[in-house]
Amino acid sequence: MNTQNLFSLKDRVAVVTGGSRGIGRMIAQGLLCQGARVYITARKAAACDEAAKSLSAWGTCVSLPVDISSTEGVQQLVQRFAEHESQLDILVNNAGAAWAAPFDDFPEFGWDKVVDLNLKTPFFLTQAFAPMLRQAAKQRMAKVINIASVDGISVNPLETYSYAASKSGLIHLTRRMSHSLIADGICVNAIAPGAFVSDMNRDARDNGEAVARRIPAQRVGRDEDMAAAAIYLASAASDYVVGHTLVVDGGVTHARGYGALP
Repeated sequence: MNTQNLFSLKDRVAVVTGGSRGIGRMIAQGLLCQGARVYITARKAAACDEAAKSLSAWGTCVSLPVDISSTEGVQQLVQRFAEHESQLDILVNNAGAAWAAPFDDFPEFGWDKVVDLNLKTPFFLTQAFAPMLRQAAKQRMAKVINIASVDGISVNPLETYSYAASKSGLIHLTRRMSHSLIADGICVNAIAPGAFVSDMNRDARDNGEAVARRIPAQRVGRDEDMAAAAIYLASAASDYVVGHTLVVDGGVTHARGYGALP
């Protein structure tokens, strides 16, 4: 048994959507530290370029700023990536959005924006990258990691209807996609994060101590916690894990009184 290189990502190529900040940036840095060459994308070009420049301290990181909320944007990203690489080992579908509003006032725009980016884009981006993933899988297992949320598993008291529905749907989509793609050597799994400091989770960012008291682990997630989960699912260590959603939440989902977590 040789376990020395199970978690190595040396010479592997990754794309991380929404990689300029928050959870996407944590994952991008983790993959870089394990030896991967990482391409990050985000809607705002300046932020994406600056993040790639900063992340390059840990390895080769390239900025490909594109708005992937539409199928046209998806195709643009794939075309731009193809200018640099002929195959893709790791795709991290992380880009996402949220919307909160009372049930009676929840707008159609808030539904469509969130569901399109959180659920539609991961499917069609994976579909568009499938030829490059299949090419990589000829040498070793290719990986797709969908970033879901604990809000897709348990009910959050905030009225984020489209967000919760999209993340729950993404978890089931992960199962469905995994059954189809494993035959091609593409392993699809998901991560369901709990409270991590980000612009999307402002409560964890601004009220970390209060949020931590509602978590069995008594703290919010650290960058290394998210990086470790992504490294595991991106590496050979998880080659026999198919269609699974790895919950990284400090124990919140299975604890009493979950409803208090933002």
